[in-house]
Amino acid sequence: MKVTVNGESRELAADVSLLQMLRELELPTARVAIELNREVVRKRDWDSITIKDADRIEIVHFVGGG
Repeated sequence: MKVTVNGESRELAADVSLLQMLRELELPTARVAIELNREVVRKRDWDSITIKDADRIEIVHFVGGG
């Protein structure tokens, strides 16, 4: 299935959760926020939400420092 992640088109396997997607894309799970179709998803829901074809996902990685 085809989805858009941070503005880029990506191919993902069917029935992939948000958490599985992060792991598949080798992205960190700590200090990350995910927006799915313009709605922020709580971290505790990442494993229970299955991505659908044509979903739009934004992943924001928080960086500390001064």
